Amino acid sequence: MPYAPQIGDPITALDTPSMLVDLPLMESNIAKLTAQLLPTGICIRPHLKTTKSAVLAAKLVAAGARSGCVAKLSEAEVLCAKGFTDLLITCEIVGAPKVARLVELFRKHRSLRIVVDSEEGAGAIDEALARSAIEEPIMTLIDLDVGLHRTGVQPGEPALKLARFVRGLGHLRLMGVQGYEGHLQHLHGREERRRMCLEAMATLTQTADALRRDGHDIEVVTTGGTGTAEFCVTVPGVTEVQPGSFLFMDTDYRNAVGSFYSNSLTILATVISKQGPKSVTIDAGLKSLTTDSGLAECKTVGYTYGVLGDEHGSLSWTDGPDLKVGDRVEMIPSHIDPTINLHDFYYAHRNGIIEEIWPVDARGKVQ
Repeated sequence: MPYAPQIGDPITALDTPSMLVDLPLMESNIAKLTAQLLPTGICIRPHLKTTKSAVLAAKLVAAGARSGCVAKLSEAEVLCAKGFTDLLITCEIVGAPKVARLVELFRKHRSLRIVVDSEEGAGAIDEALARSAIEEPIMTLIDLDVGLHRTGVQPGEPALKLARFVRGLGHLRLMGVQGYEGHLQHLHGREERRRMCLEAMATLTQTADALRRDGHDIEVVTTGGTGTAEFCVTVPGVTEVQPGSFLFMDTDYRNAVGSFYSNSLTILATVISKQGPKSVTIDAGLKSLTTDSGLAECKTVGYTYGVLGDEHGSLSWTDGPDLKVGDRVEMIPSHIDPTINLHDFYYAHRNGIIEEIWPVDARGKVQ
């Protein structure tokens, strides 16, 4: 029979590497986030670039969140096809092929929202929509640079100038501003992260107010991530936040923001070779665990991970039980989003028994 894990199987029946989700820990993370943020009245629009999963999007909505954000147009195409159409695409859509795809997606799903940070980008989308004969304008947010210096128009006159340009377009309707303080998400030290976040929020909300004084109908002010959402919701004028990684966490976020949320996702791996009295090789390398935010960690304390190539990693130790060929270990990713993008399925278990299997619907969707 072909390999096909089933609900009800123990996780010991899984081949490796496999992506595991500890359901009680994930459910606790959702409960903690909603208990903290929902009472504020601020909309929670989770960033689905983390999970790339329609099933998980539905679970978050059931817990009280709004449908969500995606980073890329291709992610929106996949999730819209699964029924999630109230999506904000948080990255600029630039280039004729991508703009043409946006037009076709918007033709089917009119609740899409986009961001722009240039006249060139906004103008190209407007021209394409004009040619499409779609009369309804697409809901558009000005993407504002609040300190990350990655995308976004500068505050002040540049933002006002862009908003006036968008207002003059027939097929874009300006309805908000986005400002992502991504440079602060992993900043160590809670008070410093809070202080700098509030500075970024002042830039964002003051720009929103300036746009309103200039005659623009700014309904949405969207911002925040797992490391800052708790501060963003305290700022008058913020209307929604975009946390994503809180669901699963990783070592980078844990080291920065602490253990309020649990590491609920791990990569199950097998010891395939003994390389010394205190060193083994496991079958999880660069194609299973990313290294851009440092090295993954073994869930069992005392073992140190090293990369041995695409398919292999090492575990070494000084004290503790020796590992032998055939043993299983769980690895905690250092950066959750790109790690998930390496895998086809989540195997969600409760007490070691697979309860649900979720496809990574938008795996590889980076366009």
